[in-house]
Amino acid sequence: AVDGKSLRGAGRAKGRKVHLLAACDHVSGLVPAQLDVGEKTNEITCFQPLLETIADLAGVVVTSDAMHTQREHADYLLSRGAHYIVIVKGDQKKLRKQLKSLPWKQIPLQARTRDAGHGRGEIRRIKVCTVNNLLFPGARQAVQLKRRRVDRKTGKISIKTVYAVTSLTAEQATPAQLATLIRDHWKVEALHHVRDVTFAEDASQLRTGTAPRAMATWRNLAIGALRLAGSTNIAAGLRRNAPDASRPLALLGLT
Repeated sequence: AVDGKSLRGAGRAKGRKVHLLAACDHVSGLVPAQLDVGEKTNEITCFQPLLETIADLAGVVVTSDAMHTQREHADYLLSRGAHYIVIVKGDQKKLRKQLKSLPWKQIPLQARTRDAGHGRGEIRRIKVCTVNNLLFPGARQAVQLKRRRVDRKTGKISIKTVYAVTSLTAEQATPAQLATLIRDHWKVEALHHVRDVTFAEDASQLRTGTAPRAMATWRNLAIGALRLAGSTNIAAGLRRNAPDASRPLALLGLT
């Protein structure tokens, strides 16, 4: 999962915030790559340099938000033997129009999931169809995902339709698997949330040189080490390790 995060407290000249682009593994939650987005560029131009630091992408499925629904990104991933799932929004007008025009009403519902949390309940319904002529490199399946959310406090219901395309064929990924891959992209956002809430990252005003990126890397390391050790609550894991300096070392295999 590729996603960016601004460090709000680490301001630089002219008020620019330090912005980091990271790749997070869906399964382990580890961060194999992180890149500081320079002042004269943006996340889009840093996508390929970020993934270049990962030696082997063959067979890997890369998820990202709508900002990275770029044809150049798709070509790059395919050239490295990787797959993609990308969300298509209004900035890709022709592609989105093409997706919306597919005969979705004739396609049966293929997967349905239900989740609850953060004061709301959510039901997701997914339809998938095989395509060969979409205006996106290597696209093999089109996805329609309908999210129905209910706010448990107010009772307010919202329904949102999301479109996506993927290079995975029907033989490589079922609709249920695609729904899981799209849903699991949130794990990189969850990582950023932990860094904010548990480590107070946004309150840090450290800004000299590469220090903000270095500290974010240390936070990623601490979170990853605790998760590999089976900790589901990072704050509790930090409290357990804090009283004894030998515990973090043992956690990292340093004895």
